Amino acid sequence: MRDNPEYRNVPLAIGGSSDRRGVISTCNYQAREFGVRSAMATAHALKLCPDLVLAPGRMALYSEISQQIREIFSRYTDKIEPLSLDEAYLDVTDCSMFSGSATLIAEDIRQAIFSETQLTASAGVAPCKFVAKIASDENKPNGICVITPDKLDDFVIGLPLGKIPGVGKATLGKLNNIGLYTCADVRQFPFEDLIKGFGKFGSVIWDRSHGLDDRNLSLSRQRKSVGVERTMAQDIRTKEDCIKMIDSLFPLLEKRLAKSEAKIQSQGIKLKFSDFQQTTVEHRSQLLDKEYFLELLTEGLSRQSNRGIRLVGLHVGLADPEENKQLVFTFVS
Repeated sequence: MRDNPEYRNVPLAIGGSSDRRGVISTCNYQAREFGVRSAMATAHALKLCPDLVLAPGRMALYSEISQQIREIFSRYTDKIEPLSLDEAYLDVTDCSMFSGSATLIAEDIRQAIFSETQLTASAGVAPCKFVAKIASDENKPNGICVITPDKLDDFVIGLPLGKIPGVGKATLGKLNNIGLYTCADVRQFPFEDLIKGFGKFGSVIWDRSHGLDDRNLSLSRQRKSVGVERTMAQDIRTKEDCIKMIDSLFPLLEKRLAKSEAKIQSQGIKLKFSDFQQTTVEHRSQLLDKEYFLELLTEGLSRQSNRGIRLVGLHVGLADPEENKQLVFTFVS
């Protein structure tokens, strides 16, 4: 919209064309009013919004602007944790600008971004990461939400659990099934039962519901997986057709994996069916083996239920170098 002002007041989406099984990458707020969402099939998006304007993605430009914004961030702090091309956590505890006021720092960053890129930005200011993340969504697309320490508890206690980062549809459904809808509900629920039902993540839900998040910023990100996938122009149905897709995707995966020095720890295959439901099969493996993908395919196809297959993907999980370090003892005789 910045480069094409005529698009500013019309429903707009970035994505592939409907005749090639395209998918929406992102869309503006006018399009969202019609129910258009990212990861939605373009054909379905056009049914919801017939006047939707489609534009191709420009990844090189997005990366360039992302670097430009990152440079702006670095003027205020070197403690930056990127989340995506257009989102990041900043720890401004040690920033002396504006007498250390995080609110004024955030406002100045937003002004700098607009002045230098002509793009708007929203910001969330809070004492901890997860509240800052939620706050950043409160006044989009061009606002700021500040949650000071004395307002933290009031803000958190009424939050719907679906707003807690990491609580997806499946987890939210399980929480709702036991009568938990808000952080206030969790505070009244036995901690032991939460752990029994949700394992380690139960502890996270408990902490977030009490406004607790002591995580530091991750200043160096370790890539956890490498993958390739392809959406077909027409659905495929047979194992033989899927094997052909694996044959074409495997060299691309090898090429991408060659750029990483990390060792693999698992292999996985993803199938997306004609009803847009998907399944993933992943098992531990320390060697990249195309034949093993074929074994995983057999397990994935057992869940097909006569549905067509619109997407096939291959991926490998990467081992954490720190976890692979071993202690070495020198014995002196």
